[in-house]
Amino acid sequence: MFERFTQEARDVVKGSVALSERMGADRVTDEHLLLALLEQKGTRTAFALSALGLPDRRASLEQALARARRSAGLSRSESDALAGLGIDVAEIVARVEENHGPGALAARGRQKRWWHGSYAPAAKETLVRSLHIATERGDRRIGGEHLLLALTAAPGAVAEALADHGATYRSVARLMPGGADA
Repeated sequence: MFERFTQEARDVVKGSVALSERMGADRVTDEHLLLALLEQKGTRTAFALSALGLPDRRASLEQALARARRSAGLSRSESDALAGLGIDVAEIVARVEENHGPGALAARGRQKRWWHGSYAPAAKETLVRSLHIATERGDRRIGGEHLLLALTAAPGAVAEALADHGATYRSVARLMPGGADA
């Protein structure tokens, strides 16, 4: 599949690995893919992200992702669903952090990793989803725009944070006429 990635998409994948290592994560997650996309300059995806105002709101986006990471990666909607069952995620996080320290539920740790084995299951699904999106759009190559669309299409904290900042599948797709082959 990686042979079908454009140089932009390859740079995002490499950047996500570097970001995960700098952040001390044991695996690359959707969060790392998104942050690597935000670091791109001069690409169609960077243009779309700028049109949506995301680079200007990066700090707010990172705060939303940090809140989700602190709660073991649960999105706000997942926390709300658990609250409907009588489970107070904020209370659980507070108790765990009281006993084990701040950020105890966030994944961490450094392991020697093989490149393909370093992706969390959700991030692997995002990469596969980007292939499906490229195919559905009639593109032979997978570009950064397909990775961004895949991130907006997946349920979870990253898609929720993007949507809260105005980046939904529909809004991104509108800004991405054509694709990696255009």
